Amino acid sequence: MNTQNTEVHIKLWHRDFWLMSIANLLLTMSVYCLIPVLPSWLRVTQPGLATLYLGAMMGIFAIGMFAFGPLCSYLVQRYRRNHVCTNALLCVAICSAVLCYTEHEGIRLSLGQLLALRFIQGALFGLAKMVLTSTLIIDTCESFKRTEANYSSAWFGRFAVSLGPMSGLLAYRLSAATEVFALSTVLAVVAVALVAVVRFPFRSPSEDVKVFSLDRFFLPRGWVLFVNLVLITAVAGLVFSLNLTFQFYGLLMSGFMLALLAQRFAFRNAELKSEAVSGLLLMLAGLLVLLLHVRATDFYLVPVLFGMGLGIATSRFLLFFIKLSRHCQRGTSQSTNLLGWETGIGLGMFVGLSFLASAPHLLLMVAAGVDIVALVLYVAFTHTWFINNKNR
Repeated sequence: MNTQNTEVHIKLWHRDFWLMSIANLLLTMSVYCLIPVLPSWLRVTQPGLATLYLGAMMGIFAIGMFAFGPLCSYLVQRYRRNHVCTNALLCVAICSAVLCYTEHEGIRLSLGQLLALRFIQGALFGLAKMVLTSTLIIDTCESFKRTEANYSSAWFGRFAVSLGPMSGLLAYRLSAATEVFALSTVLAVVAVALVAVVRFPFRSPSEDVKVFSLDRFFLPRGWVLFVNLVLITAVAGLVFSLNLTFQFYGLLMSGFMLALLAQRFAFRNAELKSEAVSGLLLMLAGLLVLLLHVRATDFYLVPVLFGMGLGIATSRFLLFFIKLSRHCQRGTSQSTNLLGWETGIGLGMFVGLSFLASAPHLLLMVAAGVDIVALVLYVAFTHTWFINNKNR
């Protein structure tokens, strides 16, 4: 089976689509710029802090992603959906602003307060991303272009995974943590402005709208893809828990760019299974090179291989979620894919920072092991299960 029927291309889009996609980029950057900085900042401001707390600070953000999910459908039908998104975005900015203000004034928050703040920020980030990706972006394009819109916009968020940490590390290197928190705040505020520019017509809520539901939140029939995706992104989370450099994230973005080109040309007529398998093998190759490196130049190859593999595998899983969904479940499939990505990143960072921070070699071995498990699961079960259950 080839990918001709599922192939998508990035094209020129309507202005509103670009604004929403850039808002997605900035929102993701606003939280990902904290990833490489928060552990270092906590070690400085909380001397002797147990590694378990470092991991919890990153992992609890992913747990918060699920908090508003059951309310997402009710909120976007009961209130104007763009207002729900802008209010959530503004609250994400406020959470970063609190960190900025307390750091600037020399106020030390307790560990409990920091954990609560991270949980709240994760919950609001999750709500904003769900509304943005499952509703607003879809509303900016014609129905026959929605798969391409979802695919293209997802790449904006994927590039933010490298651009966010790069901007955070640069701000931290040039100044201090205060500027990183300020940067996070500004990025979220600019995202608010971009969403506010676009006009969305009011839609009357359904008469039988439920306060709590899985609509626009989680696709139960996609649980197999969800578990496999969590394993893939957990590998990335483990790697991100290392003390990575600005250069690493820059080369990671180069890998994402190569992944985008590979999907456009190398996998255009390839077997459907080949993308996920190739992506996982490329990630594994990057990890093995890092484990067995003998030359300094190897470090330049690792993030390129890893980024290329991560980009190829996760973008294919996004399309799998879309094709698994039934009528009117496209938005739910987007949210499920988002939750799978963030759950894996949070889980990987929690394990890496809590238990493997002092043993980077062991961490890389664990990451390679998880990658192999994800690959075996996909080849032995997930792919066949998807073929038998897809709806499109």
